Amino acid sequence: MKLPKNAFKEVINSLKDKLKESLVSVLPVSLIVLILSLTPWVNISGGELVVFGIATILLIIGIGLFNLGADMAMTPMGQYIGEGLTSSKKLGLLLSVAFIMGLLITIAEPDLSVLASQVSAVMNGTLLIVTVGVGVGIMLLLGVLKILFHQDLTGILMFLYMALFCLAALLMDNDENWPLLSMCFDSGGVTTGPITVPFIMALGVGIALTVGGRNANENSFGLIALCSVGPIAAVLLLSIFSTGSLDFKIPDYSMDNILSGGMNHLILDAMGDVAKSLIFIVLFFFILQFTVLHLPRTKISQIVFGIVYAFLGLVFFLTAVEMAFMPIGFKIGTELAGQPAIIIGLAFVIGMVVVLAEPAVHVLNNQVQDITGGEVSKRQMMIALSVGVGVSIGLSVIRVYYDFSLLYYLIPGYLISLGLSFFVPKLYTAIAFDSGGVASGPLTSSFILPLVIGACVTMQGESRVLDLAFGVVAMVAMTPLITIQCLGFKSVLSSRHRRNAAMRRILASPEEDPIIYFE
Repeated sequence: MKLPKNAFKEVINSLKDKLKESLVSVLPVSLIVLILSLTPWVNISGGELVVFGIATILLIIGIGLFNLGADMAMTPMGQYIGEGLTSSKKLGLLLSVAFIMGLLITIAEPDLSVLASQVSAVMNGTLLIVTVGVGVGIMLLLGVLKILFHQDLTGILMFLYMALFCLAALLMDNDENWPLLSMCFDSGGVTTGPITVPFIMALGVGIALTVGGRNANENSFGLIALCSVGPIAAVLLLSIFSTGSLDFKIPDYSMDNILSGGMNHLILDAMGDVAKSLIFIVLFFFILQFTVLHLPRTKISQIVFGIVYAFLGLVFFLTAVEMAFMPIGFKIGTELAGQPAIIIGLAFVIGMVVVLAEPAVHVLNNQVQDITGGEVSKRQMMIALSVGVGVSIGLSVIRVYYDFSLLYYLIPGYLISLGLSFFVPKLYTAIAFDSGGVASGPLTSSFILPLVIGACVTMQGESRVLDLAFGVVAMVAMTPLITIQCLGFKSVLSSRHRRNAAMRRILASPEEDPIIYFE
């Protein structure tokens, strides 16, 4: 199986473009780390800088390859499944596949594995991953029904978030398990990462365009938003009924193993993890191919090559973040915690640039620009996401410093988000709630979370990490809801201003009859 010559040239050109994009995305984060290493505030050794430099190169290659693989395989797979199963008019089959795919792609999500490894001291990692997978499967099934029956996303989200905060109140009543609250809300953000986003968004587009209707474009968004809620509810229920010790222990964030030559072992582990993650999705897709879809060989060839690129990209990406970005993030947080003003300001700046390097963000921005016909550009999306993520991480460090509950942010934040949904076009609301899940990707859980954990260890002690440091992913998932809907609100005001200005010009013209005659 091979690509035609012309197709191969297109792939090479696309890869060059993707690598340029990833270089621009990763460079700001790397420069910030390099600048910090030259200051007296953070002590990064020469060996650690060399490892970080190697990891940066791997990260650039990994993001470029993965984005190419997502375009060639993950996105088409989702869209073909959505179109094929919807066209078959077998509702039971479509809903069953939605649930199974939701479960499988969640198990495959590297962000979730990163979070599970960091909380393994207080909760069984496998149980956490399966619980989150079930939550995503149920919500994906609900999202498909929403698209099929053209239901309003805002009403569904208002009901679901009310239910979430009721569950949160029950957990807060549990004297032993309430510190798990922040981790529960983090589970929603880490679920929607580089594997989940391209597939689920494309699935929604495939179903919405096949079903049709006046609001097909708007209807195609919202699946990511729903799939972010399911894991939170599932893990809240799990936490309410959990028993056992909550003695959280900080994971090993040192580079000692890498500096002593353990990089090969790290790469092999990453290859095994990614292979186990992708194999379920690939097998399930080919089962559907032989039973329902029957796609031509050229499309299958493209998907196979895309899967290979996505596999290699994820291996490079995960190797890079584990070998250097997690340790460096933890060290920066630990050593800057003694300078509260500096670390809060730095957290805002890092948040603004880290979102540029999230693989799934580029997938979302491309799809938003395509679906809206350029009405919402990639540049507008990136600015709104950068500001939102920067604010969220700055606020998270403030919470660690002043020691207060995550709910003081989440309750008013979601009230504002849901309130804005009544004043902006529904398309912006759907995009905003999808973007919240997308922004909180693997770099957030593997660079920002260790940074905040390091700050918390120094400011409040290791015993408060579970309660105070966790929750940063949930914050990253919440603030873009506000910034992107503000973008929609600005669009509404601009449109109204243009209409009013045009009307004033017509009415103010003394020499022309303001009455317009239609023939």
